[in-house]
Amino acid sequence: MSTVLEHAEIEHALISNQSKHIQSHAPEPALRLITVEEYYRMGEAGIFDEDGQVELFQGRIYKLSPKNPMHSATVDTAGDSLKERLGKRAIVRTQEPIHFGSHSEPEPDVAVLEPREDRYSKAHPTPEDCLLLVEVSLSTLKYDREKKGAAYAAAGVPQYLILNLAARELEDYREPSPEGYRYKHLLCADESFNLVAFPEVEIKVGGLLLPE
Repeated sequence: MSTVLEHAEIEHALISNQSKHIQSHAPEPALRLITVEEYYRMGEAGIFDEDGQVELFQGRIYKLSPKNPMHSATVDTAGDSLKERLGKRAIVRTQEPIHFGSHSEPEPDVAVLEPREDRYSKAHPTPEDCLLLVEVSLSTLKYDREKKGAAYAAAGVPQYLILNLAARELEDYREPSPEGYRYKHLLCADESFNLVAFPEVEIKVGGLLLPE
């Protein structure tokens, strides 16, 4: 009787140790990334809420926050200001998709694009078409700086602006690289900056913001 118990205990210990070894070396579950094509099929199938805003970014579907009135008004103000200054030299869009490859289609708050006769009616713009991207940040500052900034820089977007509504400041990012933007300049509402694509065009930060 004693011998049988000892063998059973040894066998249990061996199985337990083997199980722990397997668990410690087991790979993490792989993340299944969504493609742009799948994202569109999901939309056509009515998977997303009718009133819910979503965005495909780096293979993940993000549910966007409800639009704050101040955020919406600032997007309109910044878009209108850039349209007025640039005229026909560029196409200015607000909150429309940019095709960043097979797993991303972000919708920056404002995009200044290379002019095209078809106005991108055959396909969404790509990073190569982007002269400037702008994000208006009220509650998404960390996301806009880190996730969006890294992706825009890696894709080669020459200039990226973040309008920080809480501080009434503008963050001007330039010189994109795979590691991020090499240049950052912080400007207050009463300061001005030029556009990388149009150095002769000077924009006052306050002209992109709502009056206080």
